Amino acid sequence: MLKILHTSDWHLGRSLYGQNRHAEFAAFLDWLMQTLQQERVDVLMIAGDVFDTITPNHAAQELYYRFLAQVSAYCLCRHIIIIGGNHDSASFLNAPKALLFALNVHVIGAATTPIDKEVLVLKNSQGEAAAIVCAVPYLRDRDVRVSVDGESSQDKSLALVNGIKAHYRQTLDLAQQKQQELGSDVPIIAMGHLFSQGGMTLYADGVRELYVGSLAHIGADCFEGYDYVALGHLHVPQSVGGQAHIRYCGSPIPMGFGEAKQQKQVLHVAFTGRLPEITAINIPCFQVLQRIQGDLPHIQAELMQLMHAGSNAYVEVVYQGTEVVADLSEQLEAQVMGS
Repeated sequence: MLKILHTSDWHLGRSLYGQNRHAEFAAFLDWLMQTLQQERVDVLMIAGDVFDTITPNHAAQELYYRFLAQVSAYCLCRHIIIIGGNHDSASFLNAPKALLFALNVHVIGAATTPIDKEVLVLKNSQGEAAAIVCAVPYLRDRDVRVSVDGESSQDKSLALVNGIKAHYRQTLDLAQQKQQELGSDVPIIAMGHLFSQGGMTLYADGVRELYVGSLAHIGADCFEGYDYVALGHLHVPQSVGGQAHIRYCGSPIPMGFGEAKQQKQVLHVAFTGRLPEITAINIPCFQVLQRIQGDLPHIQAELMQLMHAGSNAYVEVVYQGTEVVADLSEQLEAQVMGS
């Protein structure tokens, strides 16, 4: 049996209204290491947006490299596969890839030339092929489309969609070819970082349109032939086109107050042959986020309840009263400081 853990959209280094969230990310990575050990995972897949910006701060980098080093040192899983997302710097991710490969960490920061570098054969402890992974990173416009003079925006969108689909078809063809050469009916798995057709987002979750001015959303038909598809970019856990094996796992911690009540998860995928059994593993809440909205008396009462309960929640206040309260922030800060 092959066991995979699918995660994505860590966004290491992200802050919230200027509040450092280093402790939350550290707690998540500690939990993830424990989960790898408890579930005896063979492969950890990180489907893009490892970092929140293309220039991650030192603290975010330290978390990333410490996690990879500890997973390797304690032999918590056999392989780690990381693809670049739209928030990541491909060159930054790729820079240490040769060194990380020695730790069985496979990094594909950007689309490769030739494309077969994105098709990985993973081996088990006996040295036998266990799976073939098409590790497709976030595909930029220039990776899949040639600009043509006089194109309309609709032509560009169609060319983008067709280019992305062609890229996945090529990796699938290469994977099937490798499968035949191996003479082993191992599962073929895709990774990707994109916006699917009908994908669900939440208000203020930080998810960006990937192709500005374009409707280049990808449908489930793009992934026909794959046994499992591990996607990143959308922060809400969901399947694509009603297909249970084409999945977003979502972000591991709430990226904004719009995600505050959402149960975060990673996906455990166990293969018997080529059939995946998919189970969601809930991630603990490491820092409570709470939105309070209403008029001033309601907001003050809600804050009072939180203070009496000894809550350490981060609170977003949305004032919906009819009266103008010029010193709203000052009043609320005084109330909290006076607790």
